[in-house]
Amino acid sequence: MILRSSSSRSSTRQGTILIIVLVTIVVLSLSAYTFTQLMQTEDEASRLMTQRMQSKYLCDSGVDYVRLFLSNNQATIREKGGIWDNPERFQNISVLADPLNRERVGRFTVISSSMDEIGNAEGFRYGLMDECNKLNINSLPILDLKLPGAGRQLLMALPAMTEDVADAILDWIDADDEQREFGVETSYYNGSQPPYDAKNGPMDSIDELLLVRNVTPQLLFGLDINRNGIIDPDELMDSDASSVESDMLLGWANYMTLFSRESNLNPEGLPKININNPDLDQLYTDLRSVFDENWTRFIINYRINGPAFPGEEDPIVKDCSTYPVDLTDSGSNTFNNVLDLVGVYTTGTEPTDLNASDVNLNDPIIQSPVQPENWHFTLPIIMESITTMEGDSFPGRINIMQAPRRILAGIPGMTDEYIDQILKVREFELGDPDGVDKYRKYETWLLVDGIVNLPTMRDVLLPFVCTGGAVYRAEIVGYFDDGVATSRAEAVLDTTVPLPRILFWRDKSHLQGGYSIDVLGIDLIE
Repeated sequence: MILRSSSSRSSTRQGTILIIVLVTIVVLSLSAYTFTQLMQTEDEASRLMTQRMQSKYLCDSGVDYVRLFLSNNQATIREKGGIWDNPERFQNISVLADPLNRERVGRFTVISSSMDEIGNAEGFRYGLMDECNKLNINSLPILDLKLPGAGRQLLMALPAMTEDVADAILDWIDADDEQREFGVETSYYNGSQPPYDAKNGPMDSIDELLLVRNVTPQLLFGLDINRNGIIDPDELMDSDASSVESDMLLGWANYMTLFSRESNLNPEGLPKININNPDLDQLYTDLRSVFDENWTRFIINYRINGPAFPGEEDPIVKDCSTYPVDLTDSGSNTFNNVLDLVGVYTTGTEPTDLNASDVNLNDPIIQSPVQPENWHFTLPIIMESITTMEGDSFPGRINIMQAPRRILAGIPGMTDEYIDQILKVREFELGDPDGVDKYRKYETWLLVDGIVNLPTMRDVLLPFVCTGGAVYRAEIVGYFDDGVATSRAEAVLDTTVPLPRILFWRDKSHLQGGYSIDVLGIDLIE
């Protein structure tokens, strides 16, 4: 009886120990599983963090790549496919490869919004954005000095713009505290909470406009939440797009810049000849390096004697090469712009006339009467060789070959008829904007094609229009083939110096989405 009871207790103890062992094994197994899962999560997080950091470096590589590409001369850039839409040079550029995992290839793509026939954003292309396609807000006070009211006129062409916002923007950036008709100055902003002052100077970022009275995020950025330059389907679904004008879907930021500049160098990268140079002896030497004696002496005579206005019966001399010039003269007459040389007269002294009487000299580009067909060959030489100002660059005007119709409509002197003809011409040029006819590389093609007359081109349009600048915006996406942990950066590059410099840079990685992996490009794995 006692032996049977002892055996039963021993069997019970053994069963209990077995249960405890099983529970312990289960607990240890669960702990090991949890630890393994945790380590795998930590490993994945570490890998993603590493990949995110690497993708940022891929963006940096893209910036340096674009700088190096833009450091080539224009002829080389055209040979390499240009900067407008060049997938071979700007899409799916491999930087970092993992030989053990073909899906871990690091790449970058330089991408930009394309445009429709009137210049509105539409789809994507692989290239850069010329900042002269937009309205340079910081240059508006300068344009106001050239033509009072030009700043407001340019702003008022933007969709949904009002006079009070336009004047407030101009008051924000001009140097004085004088309030415009519908504007506000520092006294208004000092009443805000917290108070602040008007900038009264150039802006550093378009985002600063949010500090200007009545400028809202929707006005400035539209519905483009991820700032990729187009409206994605989800952005349309998440907002009431029906209440927004079609050309305001991307907001005013789509039409504005702070950085556009134009080069004042010739195609060889050397300074253009300043025909307002006060040293006429040096000017003569410079001109003779490009022009013949006929051209050179006409320009020098103009600087000395100014314009002439001969009557119908006055004799006109068409060849100026034999008429002497006094290179010690002060050259008190100057040119407002290079087109002051076209269709004008000056006076010269007859070299064989003992009485030293003056004669009328005709400019070498035009024979009387005006013959625009001559301009096709001679105007490009003028535009690429001479200037009326010092310096390697100057603030950018508006690129009529790519700017949206809205921007074109605000240019003083521009009419709907002019715009229609410009758009008709550039339909054929946008397919290859870097390989256009030479004479269309300069804004004077409007004159050559007979779209505008000489006074309109010279006196009204020329201060506001160009056919391309020297500052470009690059949107660069660094990514891996698996589409995980991508990064975005935006850089503005100035090519008016031998090695393009970065004027502006910002990380846009927090703005997720915007570009699918198919748009960015990958190498298919078979």
